[in-house]
Amino acid sequence: MFDLILNRLRGKRILILGFGREGKSTLRFLQKYLPEAVVAVADKNEMEAVQYFGTGYLEAMYDYDIVIKTPGISLKDFDTKGVEITSQTDLFLGQFHNQTIGITGTKGKSTTTSLIYHLLKSSGRDAILTGNIGIPCFDIMEDIKPESVVVYELSAHQLEYVHNTPRVGVLLNVFEEHLDHFGSMLRYKEAKLRIMRHMGGEDIAVVHEDLLDDARKLLVNHIVFSPFEIDNLIDKAQLPLKGEHNMLNVKAALLACHAYDGVDPEQLIPYLYTFSPLEHRLEPVGIFGGVTFVNDSISTIPQAAIQACKALGRVDFLLLGGFDRGIDYQPLADFLQAHPVPHLLFTGKAGERMMELIAKVPELVEGPSMITYANMEEAFAYLTAHARPGDVCLLSPAASSYDQYKNFEERGAKFKRLAAAFGK
Repeated sequence: MFDLILNRLRGKRILILGFGREGKSTLRFLQKYLPEAVVAVADKNEMEAVQYFGTGYLEAMYDYDIVIKTPGISLKDFDTKGVEITSQTDLFLGQFHNQTIGITGTKGKSTTTSLIYHLLKSSGRDAILTGNIGIPCFDIMEDIKPESVVVYELSAHQLEYVHNTPRVGVLLNVFEEHLDHFGSMLRYKEAKLRIMRHMGGEDIAVVHEDLLDDARKLLVNHIVFSPFEIDNLIDKAQLPLKGEHNMLNVKAALLACHAYDGVDPEQLIPYLYTFSPLEHRLEPVGIFGGVTFVNDSISTIPQAAIQACKALGRVDFLLLGGFDRGIDYQPLADFLQAHPVPHLLFTGKAGERMMELIAKVPELVEGPSMITYANMEEAFAYLTAHARPGDVCLLSPAASSYDQYKNFEERGAKFKRLAAAFGK
């Protein structure tokens, strides 16, 4: 059933590196399909089924024939010479390459992945969703039929060690992100480019024009989605996705479907209007106490916050900051100089750096009110004192959430709860 995967693993001593959602999924697969295999698990944390843990858990890699690495484990400071490293993603793409559309990008990949899945399902195709969107690929393999199309969201972490590609690979954009994991922008970009590095003659990359040179250097068949002339055929008032950045996601999704099976993109346009946008992505929370609240907690880089402000047009209160990954916030400071927001609220180490940059611009120092807040409640106390009916409050932090929250979803949920209680 999964011969290419099983043949690669059969007879080898296997180490599962990382025991989160994907690691547990890998163990279940091996116990079911290779019950005779020698399998061990290594994770930094001690837990049931983990044989190697603690500060030296990575050393276990040297004792096994093959390592199935999970996305969250960084090896940037570890010598992997002589270690055969693979992953669920690599094994899956080796088996199901011909049936897979893969999507990656620093921003927009979840929206574009979900939109492609929606377009395929709505047009009668047997589409299956998997990947970084929260569904391990090994968990859906038994559902794949010969006519199925697998729509796979791919993070840079998942792509880092792959030697196989999807038949259609979508590369939306590459901005500074995850430098804590990769160590440099160069390594991060190289991981993203692996979505098309091993493409064959029948495969197609759907790329933004900024990445066209990379596609050409890799000698892959490609479609550039950014100049795709479709705007005049789409009723933007009906389109649930707002902002020019989302129009790029729409174009990429339409062309990915076209690249996969030749469908005319215009035939898919009616299904755009029935798409339900994902939570925490320019999500309208509602009007409370006369103030409009918008949750864009997914924003973890300056370019995302910039696009959110552009999409809304008017923003009176902008909540910024969080965990500092060392990325460059100068583009955000430049944007706020040209498009002032009356009230800027900063939190965390990233917020401190943003505020320092903005403080160097005299026009900004004299213009907006700038405050720091330790937690979301403090931010809303400021809103209570200063917000007026008709104002717009946007959470678009341009930074990771890990200093205070488990993930961006938890941060967004907290914002939504406080917004719903505002003015009561």
